[in-house]
Amino acid sequence: MEFNPFSPDFFDDPYDTYRWLRDEAPAYENQQFGFWALSRFDDVVSAHRDWKTFSSEHGLTIDQLTDPDSPVRGTSIIMMDPPEHDLMRKLVSRVFTPRAVADLEPLVANVIDEFLDPLRDRDEFDLLADFAAPFPVEVISTMLGVPPADRQQIRHWTDQLLTRDPDNPRPTQEGMEAALHQVGYFLELIAEKRRHADDDMISRLTTVEVTDDNGTVQQLSDGEIAGFATLLAAAGSETVTKLVGNGIVLFDRNPGEWRKLLEDRSKGTAAVEEVLRYWAPSQYQGRFSRAASTWHGVTIPEDVPVLLLTGAANRDERVYDDPDTFDIDRPGGLSVGLGHGIHACLGAALARLESRVAFEAVADRWPDYGVEESGLRRVHMSNVAGFSNVPVVAAA
Repeated sequence: MEFNPFSPDFFDDPYDTYRWLRDEAPAYENQQFGFWALSRFDDVVSAHRDWKTFSSEHGLTIDQLTDPDSPVRGTSIIMMDPPEHDLMRKLVSRVFTPRAVADLEPLVANVIDEFLDPLRDRDEFDLLADFAAPFPVEVISTMLGVPPADRQQIRHWTDQLLTRDPDNPRPTQEGMEAALHQVGYFLELIAEKRRHADDDMISRLTTVEVTDDNGTVQQLSDGEIAGFATLLAAAGSETVTKLVGNGIVLFDRNPGEWRKLLEDRSKGTAAVEEVLRYWAPSQYQGRFSRAASTWHGVTIPEDVPVLLLTGAANRDERVYDDPDTFDIDRPGGLSVGLGHGIHACLGAALARLESRVAFEAVADRWPDYGVEESGLRRVHMSNVAGFSNVPVVAAA
């Protein structure tokens, strides 16, 4: 078999390929695109923790990792290694604490209601396009301080810059233009926030300070804030969109698990974790090998791109009992569904909160919905997996 992360088969269902990788080629080389891949749970976790060997500075996607002139280095916290990463994380974490996220539940619930309530009188609608796609970007954009009229444009730019044509690791021309528009937009917004600060994340990032190891007080530049805002807008919208859409389909295909949630809403948190495990919105994270390392008798050389396949690790039978069964009562454990190590998703708590509230809101309104399988459509994106359309029929 071959592992091609840009093939239609991969976007539709990579899990047979993942099983082959774990069993037959746990340290896999793809010569066509010039990358290596790790797929077993313990290996993926170990590599995530070893940032000295597996660097993030060269980027995250294949096109970035294989381009010696890639301009992304140091443009965002997710593309930094310590000590720069540690300093940046200290700066941005000041305005993204767990307590602050918990306080966001009323905002999240209100935004979800605004998108779901207009659908209640309809017999058929698209729970992805009409709900799971637009609501997360409203939440994260509100936090950032993006004006209401611009919030959905942020989502459209993100969709474009992540889209890939089959068998092509590079962004489309439309995607590259969208990336430029988005960065330019945030730079203008940051300049406005410096002139007229408000009670939002971008305004606070323009003033936050931290003392580095040398005793120097550091602040964020406009470019650094724009990089963080672009990252947060993308991760904060796409991840939740795909997670909720994946869950809607999984619960329809596994009605017994949906019934568990209907009968006991306290299972919502565990339900989110199982959706993350079973169909991870982010299937892999790219790294660049700074030193040779040996895995199961195979040496991954220095100076090559390496994909850490969290989507494969989540189905590893060496760690999970009956991993191909969707079970929201599965015992908890270490989760890599939203990354791991120093680059564990900064907004993971928010993503989990939004997804839990979304599932509960759907359960309140349509306990007996049904997915129109023939209308399901999947996205073709760099490392994001999920649906662009999930049409449903609402039971009378």
